[in-house]
Amino acid sequence: MAIRRLLRGQLSAAAVEPIVAAVAQRYDLSANRVTFLEADNWLSTPLVIDDEVFVKIITDRHSLVHALLTAGRNLGAFSSGTAGFFGHYDSPVEMAEHELAATQRMRELGVNVPEPLEAFEVDGFGVLVLEYLPEFRTLDQLDAATVEGHAPDLFAALSTMHADGLVHGDLRAENVLVADGDLYFIDATNVRGDGLDDARAYDVACALGALAPEIGARAAVAAALTAYSPADLLNARAFLDFVNIRPDHSFDAAAVKGEIEREAT
Repeated sequence: MAIRRLLRGQLSAAAVEPIVAAVAQRYDLSANRVTFLEADNWLSTPLVIDDEVFVKIITDRHSLVHALLTAGRNLGAFSSGTAGFFGHYDSPVEMAEHELAATQRMRELGVNVPEPLEAFEVDGFGVLVLEYLPEFRTLDQLDAATVEGHAPDLFAALSTMHADGLVHGDLRAENVLVADGDLYFIDATNVRGDGLDDARAYDVACALGALAPEIGARAAVAAALTAYSPADLLNARAFLDFVNIRPDHSFDAAAVKGEIEREAT
């Protein structure tokens, strides 16, 4: 956690104030209440203004961390027998613009996401503004029965994205929210267009890795099969070990592999 805090860094009040003022002016907010969120995120500083809008502030440090994570993820993809498919951004504002565009595209496809509002630059910082969902829980904060009930919807949404050539690239429990009984996706990352097939399989592996600790390997694989074929799951199987060594995943990869092989045969 100390390393994570170091990587994220702390923004000074002098840096944050003009950003809050710019957002408040654009959305006619008083900015009387600014709340920094204790989100498990290395790639931005998240805050909420007046319980109305969710704002991500992206700094040069966040861009550097993204470059380091991208290099590590591509090495992990190589270890799984495929070429790396993660892409990087040239600047903090490009990071904000990409997430805005990905969120807009998911929304157009009918996938639940917080409403994307705007991405712009203030003093060299990338600023992303989204709808704030005041009442939500992340997937890993729910009881097993509730997670199992939502699991087919997770794979259905993922399949909708994949069918349209869109890949999430960073699917984990913290990036799947439940609000008013519906699933919402956040934090899509940058995937190169020449690696879409492998990236889709990686997405499915990440979804299995997020669900297996909550509902078990068999239920996770059964949910995946409501939207994907056994052949698709065999492709995802190649990425399970890579997914499992990431710090934001921890599951019984052998059990998931066994369930995939059982279904495939």
